Amino acid sequence: MGSWLDDVVQQQKAGRSQGITSVCSAHPLVIEAAVHQARDTGDHLLVEATSNQVDQYGGYTGMRPADFRDLVHGIAVDNGLQLDRVILGGDHLGPNRWQSQPPDEAMEKACALVAAYAAAGFTKIHLDCSFPCAGDPRPLTDDLVADRAARLIRAAEDAVGPEAAERIRYVIGTEVPTPGGAHEELHALAPTGAEAARTTLEQHRKAFAEHGIEGVWPRVMALVVQPAVEFDHLQVVDYRPEQTVALREVLDEEPAMIFEAHSTDYQTVEALTALVDDHWAVLKVGPGLTFALREALFALAAIEDELVPAAERSGLPEVVERRMLAEPGQWESYYPGSPAEQRLARRYSYSDRLRYYWPDPEIADAQARLFDNLAAVDIPLPLLSAHLPLQYARVRRGELAARPRDLAMDRVRDVLRDYSRACDPNHKESE
Repeated sequence: MGSWLDDVVQQQKAGRSQGITSVCSAHPLVIEAAVHQARDTGDHLLVEATSNQVDQYGGYTGMRPADFRDLVHGIAVDNGLQLDRVILGGDHLGPNRWQSQPPDEAMEKACALVAAYAAAGFTKIHLDCSFPCAGDPRPLTDDLVADRAARLIRAAEDAVGPEAAERIRYVIGTEVPTPGGAHEELHALAPTGAEAARTTLEQHRKAFAEHGIEGVWPRVMALVVQPAVEFDHLQVVDYRPEQTVALREVLDEEPAMIFEAHSTDYQTVEALTALVDDHWAVLKVGPGLTFALREALFALAAIEDELVPAAERSGLPEVVERRMLAEPGQWESYYPGSPAEQRLARRYSYSDRLRYYWPDPEIADAQARLFDNLAAVDIPLPLLSAHLPLQYARVRRGELAARPRDLAMDRVRDVLRDYSRACDPNHKESE
């Protein structure tokens, strides 16, 4: 599996604009949509679990790394995607889940986290030691971050042994965008400076030597730097190639390394293509996929309102709102403003804090009822056109069935299609 990631790097080093989409979501419908996209385009599928979703204790999804592996593999097998085309990654693996604890305790848990991912067969591991722990200097120094990353690599290598470790590809970097988008309102965003990126490489190379893992360096496939791409609740900062001219040259002397771009959600297909052209060959997307899923589910709920008697409706948007108000922990500190502004943010913000609530049993039941209700009726084409126009067009062309589950997944694939085009402009998929 590592060899295909190597191919992406080699294509980039040869001057060809090849990239890969990194699907950072634990939602089964999103994963299934990504499986369909990979199956239909002939691509490999890279799915990454974040450290807050999946850890050795279960994370907020209740899944450990082996559980997540089984989920992805099961969806792939059920939908006709060969497992040798599936790559599993771990995103933001480090001490950030345990920032409130002293560094030694947090790093002990972080090492166990990385070891669990490696042991479960994850072959792409992003190391994120940029979060300070209790008592740490703020901000963290590059040498401390690099030392902790080297400790995590040692834990991963020891967990699987030399032969299996050869398949693992690592991602490093100290300028890591906030997982899930910026918490604060964005005003201006500058790319990582070229010298800062070089310092990151130098400090990590030094730490590798100090920990006796110099031989791992050729398996560090990517460096995370900030290309000045981000989103907050209401706006998107679009990629501007003219800002990264000096930064792009930093990896010219690293034959096995490309850039990885985080927070690429909501970029235009032109911006995504420019990122790949400029050596950000791994494009991570997460909230943008569940944002599209929410759009589809709420659109289907609006269709349901037209077709199903009131007493039998799922009331999905209302159930979501009630449960988010009852359990505000995943959104309250993120969405400031008046009650009306918070209500809009809960439903529609780019940061999509709603994604944390889909596993809620009441919400899951409402979604199932929505699908059952609409599967039992024929959705009139003019009504479908009003609420899901792109899916309507595919239904008209005979490319898509007007089944609620298929419609929802196809809306997620609208996002993935843009990434496919950006990562391989030669794709001939009909749309």
